[in-house]
Amino acid sequence: MPSHQSAVSVLIQEVLSDPDLAHDDVFRRLLQAGLQDLIDAEATAAIGAGPYERSSERSNRRNGKRSKKLATTAGEVDLAIPKLRQGSFFPSLHRASGWTRPCTP
Repeated sequence: MPSHQSAVSVLIQEVLSDPDLAHDDVFRRLLQAGLQDLIDAEATAAIGAGPYERSSERSNRRNGKRSKKLATTAGEVDLAIPKLRQGSFFPSLHRASGWTRPCTP
């Protein structure tokens, strides 16, 4: 399995290494990275394997991503929703956030 470093941990390292970073945008970027990590983890659980991972438990395959904007109090965040070869994938965030239609651009 390839090594994976969370987008959240990458952003935290970036903030720690550059104290002059524009901190007004950091919370929005941190929220975006966290939500993306959650969506990717949920897709991995639904499929039974991570990206590029071979597994006997795999039930489906990824087939690209759809972009979706989500409005938050911290600003709009851009999310990449995985598409599947068979069936549909709607993250639990889709139901909880009140999105009224499938995740489409």
